[in-house]
Amino acid sequence: MAYYVYLVECSDSSFYCGCTKNLKERVRAHNGGKGGRYTRGKRPVKLVFSEKKKTLGDALRREREIKSFSKKKKQLLVKGLLP
Repeated sequence: MAYYVYLVECSDSSFYCGCTKNLKERVRAHNGGKGGRYTRGKRPVKLVFSEKKKTLGDALRREREIKSFSKKKKQLLVKGLLP
């Protein structure tokens, strides 16, 4: 089973990073107010980046790495300008 690390852009232009098995359902949950607490007051959110990983451990490590990025670095990631 694959896991996905993702970034959604919130209505206030901030980013939220997470990981999931089902991207479509997770974005739907965020927009329905049942996703992360951070996104509840910043809806609607839009999926702007995702990356497939083989294991949950790999996905969690990448999520932690992306969460440490500055907003500018996250914007570069979304634009495909980072490896």
